[in-house]
Amino acid sequence: MNVILTGGTGMVGEGVLLECLENAAVTKVLSVSRKPTGRTHAKLTELLVPDFQKLDGVREQLKGYDTCFYCAGISSVGMSEADYTVITYDTPISFAKTLLELNPGMSFIHISGRSTDGTEQGKVMWARIKGRAENALIKLPFKYVVNLRPSLMRPTPGQTRAGTGLKILTAALGWIPALQAITLKQLAHAMINGAKGKATKQVLEVPDIIALANA
Repeated sequence: MNVILTGGTGMVGEGVLLECLENAAVTKVLSVSRKPTGRTHAKLTELLVPDFQKLDGVREQLKGYDTCFYCAGISSVGMSEADYTVITYDTPISFAKTLLELNPGMSFIHISGRSTDGTEQGKVMWARIKGRAENALIKLPFKYVVNLRPSLMRPTPGQTRAGTGLKILTAALGWIPALQAITLKQLAHAMINGAKGKATKQVLEVPDIIALANA
């Protein structure tokens, strides 16, 4: 498959990118981001885009892809609801609509988060907005749409975007079942299998992600 990946300069996106570059199911990867990943690979092409909602100048470079792995995102800490909505809802939905127009029949695999509010009615701001994004993506006529809700994630060996604190935390606490820790390798495998149509539903919690990774 030919993959467009966003968020390759963040911890989650970097882990997914590394797995895509090693996985035989992936033929090429276009990393769409605001800054370079700092990596080179025969499969990898980079497209630097300052604003994901303004793609008129790069439309031709976005053609010819089978799936999008949308890993871009940001913490809601310290953000207003309006600003968080732009990043977490407006931007991915605009990006998805552009990709769908350019690549009919494409799949869209979206990283959401544990405790996302699919009702869009809860009191937690970030959870409502993520739920709104999930619901909007499901309504778009992609071949497959899968929203993954990971929790604690262990970084992949070779990552440069995973801080020491996170590595210590996952090593010390990841075995506790309540935390439902997964590896970024598992997450990437689930995304690849989701793009192959192996997901049985469109919103996946941690146990579902693990099952899809092994499908």
